[in-house]
Amino acid sequence: MTDNEGSTAAPGVFRFELLGTDGKARTGVIHTPRGQIRTPAFMPVGTAGTVKAMLPESVRATGADIILGNTYHLMLRPGAELIDRLGGLHRFMNWPRPILTDSGGYQVMSLAELRKLSEEGVTFKSHIDGSRHTLTPERSMEIQRLLGSDIVMAFDECTPWPADEATAAESMRLSMRWARRSREAFGDRPGHALFGIQQGSVYRDLRAESAERLREIGFDGYAIGGLAVGEGQERMFSVLDYAPDMLPADRPRYLMGVGKPEDIVGAVARGVDMMDCVLPTRSGRTGQVFTRRGVLNMRNARHREDPRPIDEHCACPACRHYSRAYLHHVHRAGEIIAAMLLTWHNLHYFQELMAAMREAIANGRFADWQRAFEAERAAGDIEPL
Repeated sequence: MTDNEGSTAAPGVFRFELLGTDGKARTGVIHTPRGQIRTPAFMPVGTAGTVKAMLPESVRATGADIILGNTYHLMLRPGAELIDRLGGLHRFMNWPRPILTDSGGYQVMSLAELRKLSEEGVTFKSHIDGSRHTLTPERSMEIQRLLGSDIVMAFDECTPWPADEATAAESMRLSMRWARRSREAFGDRPGHALFGIQQGSVYRDLRAESAERLREIGFDGYAIGGLAVGEGQERMFSVLDYAPDMLPADRPRYLMGVGKPEDIVGAVARGVDMMDCVLPTRSGRTGQVFTRRGVLNMRNARHREDPRPIDEHCACPACRHYSRAYLHHVHRAGEIIAAMLLTWHNLHYFQELMAAMREAIANGRFADWQRAFEAERAAGDIEPL
């Protein structure tokens, strides 16, 4: 079975089609009215209505089927109501394909010093101008409706790390009550999907309780939240060894905020279908690039006179048309083109990684592919001139 972009769904229908499995790894297609999302899928992050340093058509050219928008940032600036009046986020940012928006729950955690948490929701001060705002499950659903999100995330509290079991339990149960309110506020919106978010930190019993409550409520897809928040890869993988299996097999499984290539591959091996992270775009702006041989820092002097591309096997514009020497120069000089080219390369690499996994799973050779992936990264970069 090959990577499938041609299967169709009835107009207005959101559904997940599982095309193949290999061990726990899965490949499939999420059908939406705005296009198909091939899984495993990596979602570039467009926090404020833009994937930084990239044009929308350039993001699509890397192979991305879907991007992520940020409820918290867009509600503060320019405002969800304004975006709605201007035709919704897709038209506003010129991205006609699917968009997933987070609920604001991660910012609830990260704004600990600026927020007040209650059963009703969260009151917080804007990091931009200090103005006060309230975010509840109902308001989060309203904002995401105004934005026109194809995949809406239930409002939750992302449990911080570290958290003892009692704290994690209290946080998870609050998130489950908010999940039910999110489901009720979301209502019936054909063609749009609502995902619930499993919480419970690193505690298996809490993860099981959270999954059971989410299944009782019923969602179109399920996310695994509260990971990639500082617990480290070993703990994250230990949770992923069981957490995806607790979620319905016939719905997409989304691991939030991950991550590094080796984290992504490990997550897919454990049954995850969707991921997002700012890493490829943020790293591109700081001179770090991801390759099949590991991570390179283009600031390093060893690239100064190197006429070779970042990766001779990569087909992105940075590798097709520019040398390491040039990319080193423009990054050190602070030129905008450096962020553009290095970000494009990173997003291209991440999408090629997803395509390779989809093909390996479909052909029943994912374990062999994973071993080759790990061996190539362990070998390191090509030898200096």
